[in-house]
Amino acid sequence: MTSSFAAFPVVQLEGLEAPAMPTSIRETGIAREVLLSLLLKQAYAASQLTTELAAQKMLLAVQLVAELLEELRRESCVEVLGSSGPLGFRFTLSQKGRERAARAMEISGYIGPAPVSLEAYTDSVERQARQRAPVSPEKVAESLSGLTLTDESRMLAGLAVNGNRSLFVHGPAGNGKTALCLNLRKALTDGIWIPHCFAVDSQVIRVFDSQVHEVLESDGPQARGFDPRWIRIRPPLVVAGGELRLQDLDLTWSSSMRFYEAPIQLKANGGLLLIDDFGRQQVNPAEMLNRWIIPMEYQIDYLTLQTGQKICVPVRNLLLFATNLDPRDVTDPAFLRRMGYRLNLTSPTPEQYSTIFRNYAAREGITVSNALISEILERYRRENRELRCSESRDLIERMKDLARYHGRPLEINSASLDVAWRGFFGAI
Repeated sequence: MTSSFAAFPVVQLEGLEAPAMPTSIRETGIAREVLLSLLLKQAYAASQLTTELAAQKMLLAVQLVAELLEELRRESCVEVLGSSGPLGFRFTLSQKGRERAARAMEISGYIGPAPVSLEAYTDSVERQARQRAPVSPEKVAESLSGLTLTDESRMLAGLAVNGNRSLFVHGPAGNGKTALCLNLRKALTDGIWIPHCFAVDSQVIRVFDSQVHEVLESDGPQARGFDPRWIRIRPPLVVAGGELRLQDLDLTWSSSMRFYEAPIQLKANGGLLLIDDFGRQQVNPAEMLNRWIIPMEYQIDYLTLQTGQKICVPVRNLLLFATNLDPRDVTDPAFLRRMGYRLNLTSPTPEQYSTIFRNYAAREGITVSNALISEILERYRRENRELRCSESRDLIERMKDLARYHGRPLEINSASLDVAWRGFFGAI
């Protein structure tokens, strides 16, 4: 069964929907000259090439590469050395072909899978965002099960995920803001399709990033009529912290490779983008906020090529901000008005802290006595320390360090607590 995006056909097989394998040059959505240049560059990088190997590198059907190769042969750009199969040949570049390939390399040094069009990429992102299945409260609760949260906090986080709306999480350090944002990824279980790259005229912008994208079903679908220029991945999670700069939100041009790398908001499409430690970036918070206004308001962004040409791209990810700074110091009303949800993770109550401590100890197979919990809470009161969710983990981890140091099993008792406490907080 085949339906269609606005820009390319879609095939459905066994309940899986994805872009269909193009059967003509027109169906690739890419100008013939761009594909010819890519084939020339593939041959330029190898002394000899076969039609089948070129098709494998470009991720196009053999018959389409054969069609492109025949055109280059008629133009005296390649020399056929012999047969390599029913539709294929062994070939190499002629002198004319080498000169043409060198000119193509000067324009774009990209050599790899054939790109899809910007229109196809936009249609795909928008369509998959519209068709994403609702995220149930049970799935949200399961994804956050390792955290001790109030029902309201869990609900607000779930509403943000289900509505694909931005979420601003703030509160004192050490109370689970980053952990909550990271764990929300578990609530997104359906795979999404992204292209290796897309083209704007003769320029290529790479989207797929093996450091960010986890591939699903990397072999099966392509063999069943799916377009291998697209990859099925787990919804991505991209995290940027204090190192984030404004230029990281625009296209990155490689002067040596001569093609573009997509910015983080595109790599996060279909998943989550976490701006952690917001307000601690090298750029002024007001400038960073202004940069996000259009993506948050219209779910699009404008990126600039080296030529000065601007392109419009879709931004359909769950945008998360986490900060331990006072929101009044790092935001303004215009920004907060565009924010989908706001969540204040306050310091835990003694009961919540006790639950967190017991749960973490239980992972180590240890039951903590009421007396030890009372002792811990008393030390917080005596030293006038505010409770922090993360500190139960920090103390137990230092007790584990102590046990390993002495080569004995972990013990969570007054003696090990005293060493862990003084090592973590310092002696008073």
